[in-house]
Amino acid sequence: MDSQKILGEAPVGKLLFQYSAPAIVSFLVNAAYSFIDRIFIGNIPEVGSMAITGVGVSLPVLTILLAFAMLIASGAATNMSLRLGEGRIKDAETLIGNALTLAIIFGVVFTLLYLLFADRILEIFGASENSMRYAKEYMNLIVVGIVPWFIAMTLNFVMRADGSPRRAAVIMIIGAVINIPLDVLFIFGLDMGIGGAALATSISEMVTMLLALDYFLRGKSNLKFSCANMRLQKPLVKMILLIGLTPCFIQLAISLSQAVTNSALRTYGGDLSIGAMTTIVTIIMLFFMPLFGLAQGMQPIVGYNYGAQKLDRAKRAFVLATIWGTAFFFVAIIFTLGFPEIIVGWFNRDPELFALTIDGIRKDTCTLPLAAVGIIGSTYILSVGKAQLSMLLSMLRQIIVLIPTLIFLPRFIGLDGVWFAQPVADVISTVVVIYVLVKEFNGYKRRGV
Repeated sequence: MDSQKILGEAPVGKLLFQYSAPAIVSFLVNAAYSFIDRIFIGNIPEVGSMAITGVGVSLPVLTILLAFAMLIASGAATNMSLRLGEGRIKDAETLIGNALTLAIIFGVVFTLLYLLFADRILEIFGASENSMRYAKEYMNLIVVGIVPWFIAMTLNFVMRADGSPRRAAVIMIIGAVINIPLDVLFIFGLDMGIGGAALATSISEMVTMLLALDYFLRGKSNLKFSCANMRLQKPLVKMILLIGLTPCFIQLAISLSQAVTNSALRTYGGDLSIGAMTTIVTIIMLFFMPLFGLAQGMQPIVGYNYGAQKLDRAKRAFVLATIWGTAFFFVAIIFTLGFPEIIVGWFNRDPELFALTIDGIRKDTCTLPLAAVGIIGSTYILSVGKAQLSMLLSMLRQIIVLIPTLIFLPRFIGLDGVWFAQPVADVISTVVVIYVLVKEFNGYKRRGV
């Protein structure tokens, strides 16, 4: 049975597991970089609490970098898949070279911008007199790896489009595994502190980049790499940037919400509250990785069956993904509400920061299971071809509702307003997503399919 028939005929639950598992592993590996780094950073003797705050200040900057890396990587990979589907092999190969050149150019530009305006950039995103030192110490060595990061992410996406998703995942895993002993060596062995964590991450990105380059340069790829294809071609560059704008814009919007969050935290809770939120976000993002994998695994199943007018199968994929995601989040919320000390304790034992983080994580995650409906639902809408509506739904939770809530709610209830901003956004965005889904499904009945 070929892949198309499998999508239309195999049991939906089995398909969802088969398509989701690799994506979940890939997302978890990506999250492992920051999760491991921040555990080590939070446990740096004497300065761990302020060091983790420095990382929190850096988060919006890192998200902006991720946005532009996604702009190139996603745009190139999507266009490659389209060209391969059309049988235009040479165009797909040219896209590899153009994407690599763009990754280098963007990486160099952002490196220079940071070096020229480091203090101002970090001030804008919430650095205070106390946290500036740690934010700079971290970012000054992260910046060493910006170009390798851009190249590694671009080639990893391109590798998937080339037909080697497993190799791409293995390369990411190798980078994450290398990061662990390097963290221990630099942070504690060489007493480099927070800068050691940044250097470990940069070296891991360099290793990932070299392994990805090896795949293309040593002829292991299906598509061939040529230096001649690195000369930028305006039509190809335009295609890459246009397709990549959507994930780039979403990440930029998330960076804005992170900046607003840092500002509110600094105003109503001080520097330590930024450190607490950094830990909370790191924990929550690890919980979200399986959900993102489920959403990505569901997408081709829904898309194929919707196109084939097998709407019951499309809806079943959505229902199963939502049930699995919600069930997982109910397990996660047991830990965040009932036993947060266990996981928070990995990051820091400073009494004040520890207590602040425990209080914050309980309030911030109290509506966590609702997020499954919102994320799976917006992905379903994207899978049936309604990209603009899907983007709007995706941004409701993290941007459209969250930012105004962060601005106004703390004015009435102080720091609790920051902790409860996400639950408020979860409730409102979930109600809207459910309304859109009910309308979508009712439309199937009216069409008689």
